[in-house]
Amino acid sequence: MSRQIVLDTETTGLSAENGDRIIELGCVELLNRKLTGNNLHMYFNAGRDSHEDALRVHGITTEFLKDKPRFEQQVDQILEYLQGAEIIIHNAPFDVGFLNKELQRTGKPPLKSWVEGVIDTLAMAKERYPGKRNSLDSLCDRLGVDNSGRTLHGALLDAELLADVYINLTRGQDALLISDEAQEDASGLPIVALDLRSIT
Repeated sequence: MSRQIVLDTETTGLSAENGDRIIELGCVELLNRKLTGNNLHMYFNAGRDSHEDALRVHGITTEFLKDKPRFEQQVDQILEYLQGAEIIIHNAPFDVGFLNKELQRTGKPPLKSWVEGVIDTLAMAKERYPGKRNSLDSLCDRLGVDNSGRTLHGALLDAELLADVYINLTRGQDALLISDEAQEDASGLPIVALDLRSIT
């Protein structure tokens, strides 16, 4: 049985290396390409304010987060949920970089130690639609996924939209063919780009 987790995060800013933190995690489970409803959604008190630009994107205030748990308090539950699954992320190096930094802070090994692999839907979309905008909103429009409820970014909503986008992107494939050259991001995690030549 194929278990996949579509994952998205919201963060205080763009640089995990400079101390930005994850403030929201949204995960949607697919079993054999079907939504199960076994989702994971958490907010975290990051101990720092979001940058103004990030706040405009997600609207999650420090005030809202002040009574939420820290990432390290939830890390075991998160890893138990992700364990052994294939992870699907839009622009995977960004989210993986943040997750690895959070895991490092808790003394845990990086994400690649816990999961089967990572599929980057942005890499897939760039291969299928070269030269076009491949943001999540653009893909929703192109593939007929209803994103009318997305006024602000939210990790769970975005993961749900991405699950629909992914299923549409890979429809018609008997098997997902992993390209010969699996890229690695800066953390050494293989970012799997799918071979889309078999899609008509």
